[in-house]
Amino acid sequence: MHIFENILIAIRSIRSNTLRSALTVLIISFGIMALVGILTAMDTAIYSLGENFSSLGANTFTIAPKGEKLRSRRRGVQTTKITPITFDQAQKLKSRYQGKAVISTSLFCTGNAVLKYKEKASNPNVPIMAIDETYLTVNALDLELGRNFTHTEVESGALKTIIGMEIVKKLFNGAAETAIGKNISIGNQKYKVVGVLKSKGSSMNRNEDLRAFITLLAGKRFYGTTTSNYSITGFVKDAEEMPALIAEVSAAFRQIRKLKPSQENDFEVRKSDSLIAIIKEDTVKFRMSAAAIGLITLLGAAIGLMNIMLVSVTERTREIGIRKALGASKKEIRFQFLTEAVVLCQLGSLLGILFGIGIGLIVAKLLNGPFLIPWNWMALATIIAFIVGIFSGLYPAIKASQLDPIEALRYE
Repeated sequence: MHIFENILIAIRSIRSNTLRSALTVLIISFGIMALVGILTAMDTAIYSLGENFSSLGANTFTIAPKGEKLRSRRRGVQTTKITPITFDQAQKLKSRYQGKAVISTSLFCTGNAVLKYKEKASNPNVPIMAIDETYLTVNALDLELGRNFTHTEVESGALKTIIGMEIVKKLFNGAAETAIGKNISIGNQKYKVVGVLKSKGSSMNRNEDLRAFITLLAGKRFYGTTTSNYSITGFVKDAEEMPALIAEVSAAFRQIRKLKPSQENDFEVRKSDSLIAIIKEDTVKFRMSAAAIGLITLLGAAIGLMNIMLVSVTERTREIGIRKALGASKKEIRFQFLTEAVVLCQLGSLLGILFGIGIGLIVAKLLNGPFLIPWNWMALATIIAFIVGIFSGLYPAIKASQLDPIEALRYE
């Protein structure tokens, strides 16, 4: 019998037992939904994180202080000692490697500033960063209007600011051209707006447009302390030069930090792409757990499907006897029942994929990130559903093919 004829017979059999078939398809679809939905949601979250880190570029590195755990004599309490990167250390490294790479120095000032213009004010949750003239380039930030800070402004600590589009909406009704040249208050100081950042939207519950930059020396003057840590970020045009440059920068920074040869580095150099790799590596266990949940659900569905197929064989014993009497072989009977099981599973797979995509869309919406069509997980779900169909339908199909035609014709 032709395969398409078997599929048509399978569909007719499914339609003749609508409720039973619908429940079976739903059970299978829930297993597929758990598999596709969770994996798609994780991919969306990882991609969203990757977008955040990739905004630094694949050819960037950051230098950050390394924490050292110390155990106190009192009650065995552990504390973490961190030697911050000072302003002078950051500037020395920047001046030494300015020709080989683009080095940027920045300082996180506060995360709860209030920006004001005339009678309008922002919410008290605006992050303020003090940056130099290379920060925007290194971090791949574009300007919608205006200009970047000049080297002279950074060196003199000029009271200039670059603001995000969310600040423009709050203070200037979304008119970026109106904001340029205006003086706004950040804390107790007045800053002149010289640039407006291009909108980047939100990612991982963080509004990228809700922030403001001031010049590095202004940040040092108003927000810096003896324990302030200055961030160092470097950008290299050629990725192949990255390993050699990082080794050279690490050696130079050891000298700047005045570390002895016997001492370990009290800082670490991180590549932006390595952060993404760490995140992906950490999610392997979660992927395996998600796959296990889906497979356990599918195992229950497979057992239910096998039971339904056995009932179907019993109900259609006389039909099997008639088909055998008309010349149908054991192989054809076996193939027919296997086809029915596979069709049921593929229907469940299709419905489960739709449910899974819906979960992925919801997660993408919550994270304000792009939705990724899970082609790989859809293909995996289809293959697994096919295997489940074969597994569940094989024994009932064999049982049906081995029925004696005479006994089957007598069955009432």
